[in-house]
Amino acid sequence: MKIPPAPFKGWIDEYHEGIRYGMKGQIILEEQSAFQKITVIESKRYGKGLLLDGCWMTAEHQERHYHECLVQPALCSAAQIKKILIIGGGDGGTARECLRHKEIEHLDLVEIDQRVVEVSQQHLPTIGGLAWKDPRLHLKIEDGIAWVAKSSDASYDVVIVDSSDPVGPAKGLFNKDFFENCKRILRPDGVFATQSESPEAFRQVHIDTVRIIREVFDFADPLYGWVPMYPSGWWSWTFASIDQPRYKIPILKRVENIKNECEIWSSRWQIGAFETIPAFIERELSK
Repeated sequence: MKIPPAPFKGWIDEYHEGIRYGMKGQIILEEQSAFQKITVIESKRYGKGLLLDGCWMTAEHQERHYHECLVQPALCSAAQIKKILIIGGGDGGTARECLRHKEIEHLDLVEIDQRVVEVSQQHLPTIGGLAWKDPRLHLKIEDGIAWVAKSSDASYDVVIVDSSDPVGPAKGLFNKDFFENCKRILRPDGVFATQSESPEAFRQVHIDTVRIIREVFDFADPLYGWVPMYPSGWWSWTFASIDQPRYKIPILKRVENIKNECEIWSSRWQIGAFETIPAFIERELSK
């Protein structure tokens, strides 16, 4: 008699508050860097995927759900986009999305963990794509918090925070001092963007993050979408600006230049995504 396989054999899971979010596959690399545990898996459904400290970061066949939604609302609405800053984003996906825009002249990518970059380039090269060879990209292996603190006032058109969950090396990217420095280095007609966690799996972190950003910036709003491999599958990104809520008004010329390259984002999708704030979060944010 043939014994059936164990039901969860070959599954890689992220565990969060009594729930696991998993994918069937095999681990092809696992190591401890100076900052965190790095795991690369191979799956049939989503291709190769990356976990940091046991938390899902990205996968080849799903990363656009995250990267397009973080980048394009900001890049399509800032008054100018000549100089961009990305904090985190060592897999290269956010840089790739930014560099679709020919207007960009200089992009600083500040990643604290060099091994995340090296592992991503080796095992998930399609995520960064040609961004790694683009002369406009300037990779800095440094602490993003320190980089923002030492940067000059009004030195960037767009500031993007592409961080992991607020633990370990990313913990300091979710506090008021950091956001105040992001505002300081942002040009008055620029846009700030950050991933702001799941409104379900990380409900209080999400609400607190939006509240803090609203305290710092004149205008700030969360945008909601889905990243099926992340806890609950329901995710958010928060955008902010100084002079007006310009992140809600895409510049048509930029939209036309990139719309055929995107799988998830479109100007229509963006308008709808800003309007999908659930009632319980709207009530919390209005207190």
